[in-house]
Amino acid sequence: MVHPIGSEHHRSQRAPWLRAAVLGANDGILSTAAVVVGVAAARTGRNDVLIAGIAALVAGALSMAVGEYVSVSSQRDAEQADLAVEAEALRDHPRAELHELARIYEERGVEPDLAALVAGQLMAKDELGAHARDELGITDLATARPVQAAWTSALAFTCGAIWPVIAVFAPTSVRAWTVAVVTVAALAVLGAIGATLGGAARGRAAARTVVLSSTALLISYLIGTLVGNAV
Repeated sequence: MVHPIGSEHHRSQRAPWLRAAVLGANDGILSTAAVVVGVAAARTGRNDVLIAGIAALVAGALSMAVGEYVSVSSQRDAEQADLAVEAEALRDHPRAELHELARIYEERGVEPDLAALVAGQLMAKDELGAHARDELGITDLATARPVQAAWTSALAFTCGAIWPVIAVFAPTSVRAWTVAVVTVAALAVLGAIGATLGGAARGRAAARTVVLSSTALLISYLIGTLVGNAV
């Protein structure tokens, strides 16, 4: 199918925040639900289960924020170090860097003379940007943003974790199963939303999420039951 010029709808620009949001929400729902189901299976009172759920929510959100900030900061530091090395090479060996960039274009199928011309024109406009993009793979789209990743993950975790915490208010006899059902449903919806935003198949993403999350919750329930009977 031929698309009119400018009609393509690309989704790759969502990659940096989409990954953090989906991971945070998924972890928030599942990890908090696993704690709640495990504690509820041990036949403890609603207040104990609620405290455990809130503690899991707060600790998880803070952990996600710190973890994302540290990991993405490390990525940013590595990018900046590479850019510094590249800037020094461009300053000390400009012709060698020009030939290096031209070879990159040749390896992608551009004719040698044209590759040299393109490399020269791009370096004349923004030599570091050209090498960052085509040699190092660093672009504005994929550049590391620690603060954005931290806040996105923490907020997404909290939005996900709130659902199993709310489900704690179900009657004691069905509390664990209510949390499990709410969790699986929320994860299925999340999987479908993430797939839609990423342009993937919604059904497969939702099914994959349901199977894996159900397994995790079952394990948590069994362990909680065993501990509750043993203590």
